[in-house]
Amino acid sequence: MTLEPRDLQADLALAHQLADAADAITLARFQSSDLVIETKPDLTPVTDADKATEKKIRELISTYRPQDLVVGEEFGAPSASDMTGTSDTNGKYYWVIDPIDGTKNFLRGIPVWATLIGLIGPDNTVVAGVVSSPALARRWSAVRGQGAFVSALGAAPKQIHVSAVSKIEDAQLSYSDLIGWGERKEAMLLLQEKVWRTRGIGDFWSHMLVAEGAVDIAVEPVLALWDMAALDIIVREAGGNFTNIDGVAGPHGRSGLSSNGLLHSAFLTALNGSHPSHPSHPSKLGSNG
Repeated sequence: MTLEPRDLQADLALAHQLADAADAITLARFQSSDLVIETKPDLTPVTDADKATEKKIRELISTYRPQDLVVGEEFGAPSASDMTGTSDTNGKYYWVIDPIDGTKNFLRGIPVWATLIGLIGPDNTVVAGVVSSPALARRWSAVRGQGAFVSALGAAPKQIHVSAVSKIEDAQLSYSDLIGWGERKEAMLLLQEKVWRTRGIGDFWSHMLVAEGAVDIAVEPVLALWDMAALDIIVREAGGNFTNIDGVAGPHGRSGLSSNGLLHSAFLTALNGSHPSHPSHPSKLGSNG
């Protein structure tokens, strides 16, 4: 299949339009006394706001990009595939949507949540992304080859860059919690004692703070594609690295690790061990991971 050249700036403009529509829905439902909360089969919560937001985004994509596919947290992928990067997308671009990342915060009235919108190309790499956190009055965005930006309090977008911290001992580490680490939990605890500072910020914000240079490493042991697609390109366009916790690049690896790049190899080695056969060994990653 031969695809027409893609105007990624137009796609980014559409992603902002999708985020505007999402913000209108999510802000109206945030801290609402009649918020409807259900439990999904995986025992995670979902609200009426999650569903309404994803439905609206899907409607807009079907109007403006009817040729594209959509993968969303609440209504799934266009096939039975789990879209982990090996799926057959028929050479199409596909949008990856998390209507509310941080639903547990949202339903408890904590303002740390966002809508995540990523666009993935036929080669399964993310080419554009927007993270919109209206309760924090911040929005981050990036498109391939054009850098990463943040807009705070409605101001004009400002380009952002990762930090230049080069030693684990000087690094600030952000994570979600201590659930899901399995055999890596002890190493994670040791790392928290080794770094300069840790904060359990969690979810999208940890990774956006890496992109802004305020945090040096952000890590979560269990994530889905829709949790990571938009984060991946923003961190990379800010000059950082985004992999899973085995060191495999991209958002398809079921866990997420973002860093300023300088710390990536050292963190992976400390988390996973230093055996040369392990994917996180520095010899497998190069000087910057």
